[in-house]
Amino acid sequence: MELGRDGTLWQEEPSARPRMPDPVRTAAVRAVIIVAVTLVQAMVAFLSTLAGSWLAFPAVLSTVASTIVATWGVLDVWVTRQVWIQRHGVESRPSSTARERRRERRRARRQARRSAAA
Repeated sequence: MELGRDGTLWQEEPSARPRMPDPVRTAAVRAVIIVAVTLVQAMVAFLSTLAGSWLAFPAVLSTVASTIVATWGVLDVWVTRQVWIQRHGVESRPSSTARERRRERRRARRQARRSAAA
């Protein structure tokens, strides 16, 4: 076992991407599990069909239903991410710039009013 510079076993390394917010990560994990189960069901349905088993028809039906649920799960990740961004927000640079320009225009108008009144 190699120890780090400070004598600890565990070394934190900065990641290239920031960590996903908790609700988004939860939705993503849920979606991955649902998609994995759907793929297993699809494989069972396919192999049952090839074998001519009685299980083929129920497996195909459950795979169709699972595909709909998996699509919902993936869409849930996207919607959850959009909602999180909307609520907790990323600072929008263009609007910040526009806000600063508005302040400058207001200052200029006030100055013009003051100089016209004086």
